[in-house]
Amino acid sequence: MNLLSTYHEKIENLLKDLNKKNIILIPNNLKSLSIELPPKNQKGDIACNAAMLLSKINKNNPTAIAQLLKKHFVDNFEEVDSIEVANPGFINITFKIEFWRDYLSQILKLKNSYGINKNIKKKYLVEFVSANPTGPLHVGHCRGAILGDVLSNLLIFNGHQVTKEYYVNDYGSQIKNFVKSVYFRILEILNKKKFPNDKDLYPGDYIINIAENIIKSNCIKNFDNFDKIFHKLESESIKFAMEIIKNDLSLLDIKHDNFIYESHLVKKEIVFKTVNKLKKLNYIYEGRLSAPKGEDTTKWKSRNQILFKSTSFGDDVDRALQKEDQTWTYFAGDIGYHEHKILRKFDELVNILGADHAGYIKRITSAVKALSNNKISLHCKVSQLVKLFKNNKPFKMSKRKGDYITVADLIKEVGKDSVRFMMLSRSNDVELDFDFQKVTEKSKDNPVFYVQYAYARISSIFRNLNLKMDKNIEMKDKDFLLNNHEIEILKKIAEWPRCVEISTFKLEPHIIPTYLYELCNLFHSYWNLGNQNKEFRFINEDNNNINKSRILLLQSLATVISNGMKILGVSTPNSM
Repeated sequence: MNLLSTYHEKIENLLKDLNKKNIILIPNNLKSLSIELPPKNQKGDIACNAAMLLSKINKNNPTAIAQLLKKHFVDNFEEVDSIEVANPGFINITFKIEFWRDYLSQILKLKNSYGINKNIKKKYLVEFVSANPTGPLHVGHCRGAILGDVLSNLLIFNGHQVTKEYYVNDYGSQIKNFVKSVYFRILEILNKKKFPNDKDLYPGDYIINIAENIIKSNCIKNFDNFDKIFHKLESESIKFAMEIIKNDLSLLDIKHDNFIYESHLVKKEIVFKTVNKLKKLNYIYEGRLSAPKGEDTTKWKSRNQILFKSTSFGDDVDRALQKEDQTWTYFAGDIGYHEHKILRKFDELVNILGADHAGYIKRITSAVKALSNNKISLHCKVSQLVKLFKNNKPFKMSKRKGDYITVADLIKEVGKDSVRFMMLSRSNDVELDFDFQKVTEKSKDNPVFYVQYAYARISSIFRNLNLKMDKNIEMKDKDFLLNNHEIEILKKIAEWPRCVEISTFKLEPHIIPTYLYELCNLFHSYWNLGNQNKEFRFINEDNNNINKSRILLLQSLATVISNGMKILGVSTPNSM
């Protein structure tokens, strides 16, 4: 039930009908036709730009076209109360109060499904976090984790089938350095050997905890020979590291459906098989690459390499698949992983990438196009950096030094709800400033508090009236009446399905907290009017003369706030 989309379709069909009757001319397509809520300084419930769209082809000014269309709108839409033409030619439509009564009734019938779009249901794979298993999650991971989780919730809300996946990069030189770090901590604990001063090692306290867990498990009896125990030590180190990561994710209330390990794909020769597939498709060749831009060409060693023709699919240069020592490149491993995704027959693939992977998008998108014969879409969303501020001082983060701010630290400081909501307060492709003081304030400047407080206030009204929030309120049609302030709130409620539609289509869930804040701002403003004028109060002094129209409005308002916050994974407390 999408009010704006419904009237977009109705008005588009009317324009086509008027065109058939030779009353107006219309362009070949009406993609630019828009139905929106009108500006606050104009009357009307919805606004249409049809007159401006048709002005040129009909060789008449928009106002004249609007006046012509006005008559036909009134004749064809019996639910319309009045129409106003606003400069430079907008058609602002006001509905009869009966229309809003019926609309409100439909919202309350749909309840938790209000806002779901009637689109084709698809099978999505959303890969997010995928941090190297070398330590706890830090704030940079946190933003991408929440983005992936909320995007998954949004797709699920719309009825899509979603698999949430974590790709564990447990293969390569970083893992070897991580295992060495654990090994040296074990020697430090058991034999009092000093931990080496090596920039490639991980000195954080969590390494000590992993070392202690491995010693306690007694799965390795002797630590005298690193090479001899490497594979077992590697397995145990990654196991305990992933337990830390999974615990961090649980603090954010995030649970993945799958954990795919790179090492397992390598053992199954998925990379080898994928490269062979690309060879058969004639997308692999032996060649030499020029020095990357900005690199000293005198130090660049050109050599024959196995290359993927990524330029055939929009990339800037072809990409190497093997290192000089004949091991696979990081990109080759990723190609194998994405072939593994494709073989599982998803309709859409979504990757949530860190800020340092923005330049990686073209090459992996090219690989998916080649491997799927352009049949599967890959959407890459980059989660930009988060800058933490506390006492007007920024926090620095470094996984190797071990002095970064972890997800657990952040949640302990401000709470899960604040973290989840605020990490989506801006678009994922711009940097985010996270101010500890702001997100703990109980004020309008703290969006998560402001939205939760609106729900708590609504709950308090129902408690004071001794009514349950989901109670079926019956009233006679003639008694239904809302004032202009209440209609404004209802219009914003009617915008919720459009908000869900755009957020889903663009894969941009940050639109939802922005909408919720605007909706709750209307409610709080109206509440404050009641402090000045008894006429606008939700509860009368005697509590006997209940305004049922307002109660229905509050029920629908609570429904939208609840639906939105569930998508965000943020609670709606009944009291604050």
